[in-house]
Amino acid sequence: MRKLLLFSAMVMAAGLAPAAVAAAAPASAGDVAIQAGPTAQQLLAKTASCKQVSNGKYKTDDETGRTIAVCDAGSAVFWKADMDIDCDGQPTARCNKNTDPWFQPDTAYPRSDGKALIADQTPYIVVPSISSTWNFEKAGLKGAGSCAVIYNNKVLYTVIGDTGPKDIIGEASYATAKALGINPDPANGGVDSGVTYICFKNSKVSPIENHDKATSVGEGLATKFVQG
Repeated sequence: MRKLLLFSAMVMAAGLAPAAVAAAAPASAGDVAIQAGPTAQQLLAKTASCKQVSNGKYKTDDETGRTIAVCDAGSAVFWKADMDIDCDGQPTARCNKNTDPWFQPDTAYPRSDGKALIADQTPYIVVPSISSTWNFEKAGLKGAGSCAVIYNNKVLYTVIGDTGPKDIIGEASYATAKALGINPDPANGGVDSGVTYICFKNSKVSPIENHDKATSVGEGLATKFVQG
């Protein structure tokens, strides 16, 4: 769930060129690699202007004003916001009711085995619940849909894994934050700005929990997106 107070992330990747980071392999089974594909600059060039499709704007946190629009970009929609940490799903040593005061043991979209996602293993993002502000389903998005998340010149391919409050945007799983060099702590992690979320219309990753599949699907859709 949303966090009422965020602190800027203190952890950033140090000095690696995007291509070098893209080629890096996981250090261990619990890590997620930033994969190859279109560069962050190529993707961000497609988000330089906003054709707003949301009926209004979203807040990034409960205490902030409504400043974030959802924008249409042809085969995708995007928004530029902060990143709060979602640790919801199956309890783990990193994500549980003791580490996360807002912890919930389920996610809107389950794994292929019917169980909730595992937030510190699966890179996923959170979309706002359907409201008069924006209906993500009518925009062509759905659970397990493919998204690219861009931060600090790094690109990570993820899935839509959970839904959040109707008036707040900008949230992703522990695994997403960690892979992008953002402090993933559910209580005081996240980053206040600088994150771009690009979600591809009418896409689906199956199984939802397979990050390799999320990456291959995302790379293909992102390539078409930047060439379109």
